[in-house]
Amino acid sequence: MKVQGIAAIVTGGGSGLGAATGRALAAAGAKVALLDLNEEAARAVAQETGGLGLACDVADARSAEAAIARAAAAHGPARILVNCAGIVSGARIVGRSGPADLDAFAKVIQVNLIGSFNLMRLVAAGALGLDPLEGGERGVVVSTASVAAYEGQIGQAAYASSKAGIVGLTLPAAREFAPAGIRVCAIAPGLFETPMMQGLPREVQDSLGAAVPFPPRLGRPEEYARLVLAIIDNPMLNGEVIRLDGALRMQAR
Repeated sequence: MKVQGIAAIVTGGGSGLGAATGRALAAAGAKVALLDLNEEAARAVAQETGGLGLACDVADARSAEAAIARAAAAHGPARILVNCAGIVSGARIVGRSGPADLDAFAKVIQVNLIGSFNLMRLVAAGALGLDPLEGGERGVVVSTASVAAYEGQIGQAAYASSKAGIVGLTLPAAREFAPAGIRVCAIAPGLFETPMMQGLPREVQDSLGAAVPFPPRLGRPEEYARLVLAIIDNPMLNGEVIRLDGALRMQAR
């Protein structure tokens, strides 16, 4: 799919992978709506790219519905969705103080997995009513999984479960939407320069980057965005989860 003039929605668009993806889509000519819980951050990136910045809690149906409606009013129904919104919470299933907090586990699932499903269902519903483009395509959905879906570390039970859910969602969604020409893929990043990572001391970041076989560094958000554009551009990419990790395989701890 050629993105020039196409309406796109990027969640988590106020920072990190989402901001880089929004910038890349805008540079390619897409009409981009950036959704983020932090509306100020989303608007800052939108001002930079000439797009639209909107407040959205991806895990809340009404909030997402309102944001999608506002984006459609400004740009028309979206054909492209990139799910980058997510949170991280680290805890052992049973720690020194006893069993893990169930609400904390549920929140990670709610934001990372249910939030991605929430936006997928809404954007796909709108794209289904659009005329097909050249080649029969109506839309593309790209969600963000993680290498933790495959090699979750001790303390990552919630995060790994949420990202494994993204992996499990990708193929059935792709199969369901295939007759309408809507493709669904996911990217499983390794260690990337995100706000969470940048909050760590420089020596810790360097140590983590050195664990990547090649290139021996943290991934850059722009590299994630480049893969998003490649997925959108290549019509044969469908139902697939692509690792973007420099051949990294996470250890147990």
